[in-house]
Amino acid sequence: MTPAGKLAPQEWMTAPATQAVLEALGADGAEVRFVGGCVRDALVGRPVNDVDLATADPPETVIALLRRAGLKAVPTGLDHGTVTAISHHRPFEVTTLRRDVETHGRHATVAFTDDWKADAARRDFTFNALSCRPDGTLYDPFGGQGDLAAGRVRFVGDARERIEEDYLRLLRFFRFQAHYGRSDPDPEGLAAATALAPELAFLSGERIRNELFRLLEAEAPVPVLEVMRSRRILDAVLPQLGDSAMLEALLALRVEPSGPEVLLRLGALVEGGPAAATALADRLRLSRAERERLAGMLDPPQDLGIDCDGRALRRAFYGLGAERAADLLRLDWAHRQAAGTAVEDSMARRALAAAAAWRPVTFPLKGRDALRLGMAPSESVGRLLAEVEAWWVTQDFRPGRAACLERLKLLAAAR
Repeated sequence: MTPAGKLAPQEWMTAPATQAVLEALGADGAEVRFVGGCVRDALVGRPVNDVDLATADPPETVIALLRRAGLKAVPTGLDHGTVTAISHHRPFEVTTLRRDVETHGRHATVAFTDDWKADAARRDFTFNALSCRPDGTLYDPFGGQGDLAAGRVRFVGDARERIEEDYLRLLRFFRFQAHYGRSDPDPEGLAAATALAPELAFLSGERIRNELFRLLEAEAPVPVLEVMRSRRILDAVLPQLGDSAMLEALLALRVEPSGPEVLLRLGALVEGGPAAATALADRLRLSRAERERLAGMLDPPQDLGIDCDGRALRRAFYGLGAERAADLLRLDWAHRQAAGTAVEDSMARRALAAAAAWRPVTFPLKGRDALRLGMAPSESVGRLLAEVEAWWVTQDFRPGRAACLERLKLLAAAR
């Protein structure tokens, strides 16, 4: 394979943790290269988070070399030649060069090889087939650098064949388009994805979830989502997703508290209320916390909106919790923006600031307080306490314990 340029030294390449793994794997003379995302992202100046390596040595040899150098080796996927090296408490995925023997739409049977181009040929997109020696020498067998520079997401080889090898690549095509595309989707890839979209039904919920969430993390996912919607890409697996107008409004408002809030973005896309949220959570195999948060977004109380006054907001924070209320306020603001009924910007931002500043308050009374007043244990005690609590909330949580006890006595005497 002919070199295709040079990558300037990068901090992730020269870091002691990386060098320790390189020295271990190359101790007996084997060639080791950086592969995949770290090379791709370094070329476009994006942060490199995961450093992946490849070598022709089989996984048993990789494990022996790492352990001989005093590094931890975790056999994370021996059938597919993958070993995770732990160096300076950092993981490095090391994979033996492979070629596909048989593909099944969801996984492949592989054989190990010493052919770098054969290994690159089994990767999905041209810019993911890039590799780089430790000295920065680049290898680009399928024109990935040009595609990366042009913002073009292009399959290695025939797009339909590549998707049929693993249907997850269909979603990866759109995910990479959202993150790296700077023009319309590649026509061949889009045609293949459209034709094969029904095959997504055979993928597990976890795999679909991971790709969908990573797509939603993109800075501007809406154009890609609209392409997917117009091509009915997700109809077979996620019919609960509607158009992107509300999500587009949400992103334009820039009200996500700490970077991309994937569940909030997902909530802006779901149509059909709590039942749709439940069905979507089941299909994507969401965690219990994710399921509850999504369902909470799709079941807003009638009396909560981004234009509520301070007292109404505080009642909502107390009853719903500030986090759920903040989700609902953001979505309500986005909905109004999308519908052309926007509220005053300063009012909306005050509501969100109030949610961020809210500190939980605790109702001063408990059941034992009623018993100490001589009330017999019964359902009526619970009802009386609930009435006092409702009064306390309407008083904006100001009455203290003594005032609440007096209120309880009055209500009990009136029974």
